[in-house]
Amino acid sequence: MKIDANAFKLGEGDEVDLGLWATKVKPLCKSKKAYRKELQDHVERLSDQQRLLYASNRHALLLVFQAMDTAGKDGAIRHVMSGVNPQGCQVFSFQHPSARELQHDFLWRTTRDLPERGRIGIFNRSYYEEVLIVRVHSSILQSECLPDAAADESVWRGRYRSIVDLERHLHANGTRIVKVFLHLSKEEQRKRLLARIDEPDKNWKFSAADIAERKFWDAYMQAYGHALSATSTADSPWFIVPADDKHDARLIVSQIVLDALQGLKMRYPVVSAARRQELKTIRKQLAK
Repeated sequence: MKIDANAFKLGEGDEVDLGLWATKVKPLCKSKKAYRKELQDHVERLSDQQRLLYASNRHALLLVFQAMDTAGKDGAIRHVMSGVNPQGCQVFSFQHPSARELQHDFLWRTTRDLPERGRIGIFNRSYYEEVLIVRVHSSILQSECLPDAAADESVWRGRYRSIVDLERHLHANGTRIVKVFLHLSKEEQRKRLLARIDEPDKNWKFSAADIAERKFWDAYMQAYGHALSATSTADSPWFIVPADDKHDARLIVSQIVLDALQGLKMRYPVVSAARRQELKTIRKQLAK
């Protein structure tokens, strides 16, 4: 089965109305068994590509995940990247900035954790929070002590520009960026929040803050629409992935990551004739 990841890609300059984007697609697999088989195939291929990424040491891959609460970011990361060597992959989650982080520009705390060449970095939430939650809750902007902290359009336009400039700089220096927005419906979020209350093994996931943020759903959808529209570029595109079905979402995400790695056209380092002769000599010594 081949998934066309481009069907979920947002083009550069496209305007986003998330109300027009699907949160669910026709099931990609006919059964759970077929889903597990397909995901395992993707995981194995991702593992091969990650080893090649590490060996070639020419590029880094940064995966950015953004979504509303309960959309399945943690699950997608855990399942899709389950076969990748932990030494070649790091996951960073960004919550409310610390007092120290508030004393720096809004990109500072995330740029510290960018992946090295040969490695995959995953941002579970990211610098995009600065044009999402900060836009929805303007009081957070005030806490950042900016010279001109009025929450008007110029602030967000400036931040979009800074983000696009950063991503262009990273791309030019070998870091490929794939940005995934897991697009969840408000009704599906309601069901998942109820499950966290009703199912004892999910109680630990429930937070009253999720209910509080749910009240700002429309404001978040508007903020996401603005951010996705302003920052999806040909080099660092956004993918809007339907997230009401977790299995479909994971398969789509894994295909997106596979396409990004395969697009690098990597190969293992070529061994010189001198090095090959050296290896043959060593092999003879080991054979004794």
